[in-house]
Amino acid sequence: MTSTDLHLPEGATANAQYAVDIDPKLAGWTHSSLRVVELAPGGSHTFTTGDSEWIVLPLQGGCTVQIETASTEKGEFQLLGRESVFADVSDFAYVPRDARVQIASGAGGRFALAGAKCERRLPARYGPAPEVPVEQRGSGNCARQVRGFAAADSFDCDRLIAVEVITPGGNWSSYPPHKHDEHRPGEESELEEIYYFEIDGPNGFGYQRVFPSRAGGCDVLAEVRSGDTVLVPDGWHGPSIAQPGHDMYYLNVMAGPGETREWRICFHPDHTETTGGYR
Repeated sequence: MTSTDLHLPEGATANAQYAVDIDPKLAGWTHSSLRVVELAPGGSHTFTTGDSEWIVLPLQGGCTVQIETASTEKGEFQLLGRESVFADVSDFAYVPRDARVQIASGAGGRFALAGAKCERRLPARYGPAPEVPVEQRGSGNCARQVRGFAAADSFDCDRLIAVEVITPGGNWSSYPPHKHDEHRPGEESELEEIYYFEIDGPNGFGYQRVFPSRAGGCDVLAEVRSGDTVLVPDGWHGPSIAQPGHDMYYLNVMAGPGETREWRICFHPDHTETTGGYR
């Protein structure tokens, strides 16, 4: 892949249904997907989950999520949502593969659909905001907040792993540089990853680095703005750097071919973990 393939600016994958629409075919991999749907007041959107599991995550606003399956199973979840990704954590809904889903919003809003191709069909579930693990990670100019709403150890999915990170203006996150592009049992997982960014305030930006872990591997240094995505099929990734005065949000969506759903990473040997960890 070239750097142009990896950095997808706002609107690059937009279509009549989605502001962001990244599936395995577009990304050139096998599992991870991300969509962002924008609804006007009173608007709705219907989709079928196909061979993937999905999490409906409000980025701004609240919605109703209705789920139907071929076995006549039905479910409905009211998501309170939030004013913005910088305001707080959000509740969310997990929807299984082989289902029909409708998202409707009286006030309108913007909603992320984080997905992964999967084998098992798990039950639809509601994820309450108070149960989302929130961790203050790192220190100094590497301090950031990690919201593990669908981390491997906090919420049950078949393949999907997803977390949110808030990086204060001027700080670094996703550091030290790390990778997860090899299957090494007990040490490293093979995971495809999508970064979706939003920057607080007008004209804000950040930077994202991805560099090779093998000959011919991915290499990009991208200036990112609200609505941008960066694909990480392989390679060392980090840091993610926020412009001073502008907090940076990113949503990480990950999945891979491993038999076990786990997030195991390898740190770059030229860096240490003295800054307080990863993400």
